[in-house]
Amino acid sequence: MAYKCIVLIKQVPDTSRITGEAMNEDGTVNRGALPAIFNPEDLNALELALQIKEKYGGSVTAVTMGLPSASEVLREALFMGADDAVLVTDRRCAASDTLATSYILTRAAEKIGYDLVLCGRQAIDGDTAQVGPQMAEKLDIPQITYVEQVHELSPEKIVCRRNMGNGWQKTACKLPVLLTVTDQANEPRIGAARRIMKFKNAKTPAEITKEGGSEEDISLMRDKGLLIGQLNLDYVQADLQWCGRDGSPTKVHRIMSVVLTAKESKEVEPSAQGINDMVHELIEDHTIG
Repeated sequence: MAYKCIVLIKQVPDTSRITGEAMNEDGTVNRGALPAIFNPEDLNALELALQIKEKYGGSVTAVTMGLPSASEVLREALFMGADDAVLVTDRRCAASDTLATSYILTRAAEKIGYDLVLCGRQAIDGDTAQVGPQMAEKLDIPQITYVEQVHELSPEKIVCRRNMGNGWQKTACKLPVLLTVTDQANEPRIGAARRIMKFKNAKTPAEITKEGGSEEDISLMRDKGLLIGQLNLDYVQADLQWCGRDGSPTKVHRIMSVVLTAKESKEVEPSAQGINDMVHELIEDHTIG
């Protein structure tokens, strides 16, 4: 049996480069203030899907929801080995919380078709780890979270090892299934040079139109195998009351700015010995245990 894998990926702001402009006044993330990157654990999910494809056969479709600029992570997925890429984009998706996001992605997954749905354990911009489990509920399929390894896969069942914090658990369930994948699962591959050369010019219809292209240009890209799929809420037949701000019960009540200040500082020698001495000092003053 060939397994059809959908991998949910997300373009996120690089939270390792937080600045004072990282949040808007309404509590939403100011994505323009931070560099955009491929959500780290989604890379692990994509790598696991590619390994499943290589070992058991099938296909891998990368799916993301966002602005047309989010197509950048879809191209990266194609570079790594994804067979197809789909962008779910619609102005009516704006301000979606995890509940609305999971609903929209569920509708997209149902349109695309799947045997397995994989996603990273959580995204670094929200750290909620909610979208995957919420999707499993809406799709009415079992889920295995915190997956580190797939031990067995057959038309009857999948057997995975999942991280339990202080150990691991072997879990089995029937297909179809949703898996959330941790950063301990694998080391994501880098894009193949041949695929980079092939897909570096792949675009969504929205990108082609923005560049002044016509329907003929879109058709030409499709014929070349370089057209990234694009879906909107009408195509996935989404109920608009469950999308965007209207479908998002999570509201920001208040934003508090926390400023950390140090009364003193100490320079640490950039060497193994310097780091070792610093750790010993932190242990002695009970800063770390």
